[in-house]
Amino acid sequence: MASSDASPASALRPPEDGPPAATALNKIEKAKATLCGLDLEPRLRELAASGWESLDEATLTIHLKWLGIFFRPVTPGRFMVRLRLPNGLINADQLELLADVVDRCGEEGSADITTRQNLQLRGLLLEDMAPLMLDLHRVGLTSRQSGHDNPRNVTGNPLAGIDPEEFIDTRPLVEAIQEALLGPEGPRNLPRKFNVAVGGAPDSFLLHNDLAFLPAFHSGELGFTVMVGGFFSGQRNALAIPLGLWLPASALPGFTLALIRHFEQNGDRAVRSRTRLMYLIEALGLEAYRREVIATHSALRGPEEAALPRSHDGSHGVTRAPRDVCGFHPQKQEGLSWAGLNVPMGRLDAAAMADLAHLARTWGDGELRLTESQNVVISGVPNARLDALRAELDAPGRQRAFRLKPGPLMAEAVSCTGNRFCGFALIPTKTTALAVVEELERRLELPHPVRTHWTGCPNACGQPYMGQIGLMGAKARQGGQMVEAAKIFLDGSMDSHPRLADLHDKGVPLASLTDTLESLLVERFGARHRAPSP
Repeated sequence: MASSDASPASALRPPEDGPPAATALNKIEKAKATLCGLDLEPRLRELAASGWESLDEATLTIHLKWLGIFFRPVTPGRFMVRLRLPNGLINADQLELLADVVDRCGEEGSADITTRQNLQLRGLLLEDMAPLMLDLHRVGLTSRQSGHDNPRNVTGNPLAGIDPEEFIDTRPLVEAIQEALLGPEGPRNLPRKFNVAVGGAPDSFLLHNDLAFLPAFHSGELGFTVMVGGFFSGQRNALAIPLGLWLPASALPGFTLALIRHFEQNGDRAVRSRTRLMYLIEALGLEAYRREVIATHSALRGPEEAALPRSHDGSHGVTRAPRDVCGFHPQKQEGLSWAGLNVPMGRLDAAAMADLAHLARTWGDGELRLTESQNVVISGVPNARLDALRAELDAPGRQRAFRLKPGPLMAEAVSCTGNRFCGFALIPTKTTALAVVEELERRLELPHPVRTHWTGCPNACGQPYMGQIGLMGAKARQGGQMVEAAKIFLDGSMDSHPRLADLHDKGVPLASLTDTLESLLVERFGARHRAPSP
């Protein structure tokens, strides 16, 4: 994996060599123009010695995020660190190190699996950061450029290399894209965050990304069709659209870098609510945008029929929603299986992290894979040892933060951080989601899993528009008072006919949310009430 010092401060382009001149910059752009946040890494000990209270607002809330360090006003003095885990891969030794980091934070420490297949560590102090950056580098991890206006963690098929259904192994492609983005030619000051993903299987739904590569054939060669412009925000939500390009696998890193550099140079820096890639595409027009991107990437120059194919083998596209990875499943390698473990709402403590590292090292090949549904896969388990692993997972008296066989609602329940750690969230998302899902599974039998996506605010970090049921934190009036509530969205689809969920109810008080969802599951999803216990 790329190390945290892949591009030393002395080699960074100065801020004035980043974005183009603008007639009007918003407040955040003005702060970014004064300093590249990566230059703070050698100064972390100095900043910690001064105390976090002495840091200016731009350093606390903007520049430190270039190193993956997040100040959280709701937990003053405690910081979050977001890692980069390309394709969601982490090994037992790395996870064990992170477990120790979280453990040293005591009751304040925890970790979240994110919807971008990476980890967020919570409860750290500013003085922890300098030694942590060194530790991450030592084990091949980095948190570099994982926040604010940067290309975020590059995602791929979590089962890459072991998936009997995969078209292509996304691991080397995702790794190569990350190396290009974090290298000396990579972007340092984008107008806004940028999400990149590489699909490798029939259930690789990626249309919520700014740039997505989906497997496709052209002239008998398996490569990728290019989708652009997907995003969720508090103002607007859109699925990615076809750019009208096909690329061989070898072209993905260079093309990604060229497209992002074009965004860096041409994206809006005046009105922050209109800075995601889709707005640039619409401002230029799709045809003009495609021509400009092609002009920045030499590998695409040449005969138009080679650069701009209009068709591909549609059978190699996304044909179904992402699968439930939980349980034991046979790998493409004979005699081996993976063990998919549900992590309720993606929350882990230090003990659970250490336990997962132990399981991967003892029973599997030592590798773990994180999914966008916030679950964990342990790969390389010999089939002859599955019963023994099941016995350890089911051992009486052991309290685990993960489950081999979750219920049909828990298996695919996704949740953002919530107001415990995020000042934007209007409700305690994770604890509410956990309590509601567990109660619904006690009340109901479901004929098939139902995806629920929970988010605390309109920024939609929990991706409510992708859920069959989406829930968003809100306020509603009840008994003459404003109370915590949730908006309900229905019928999001991630299969061959993708669509965003529609608003169904603009505010259900949390006190009555379980009953409301119970009725919806019965009426819309074929759930049946369980028989009363004798």
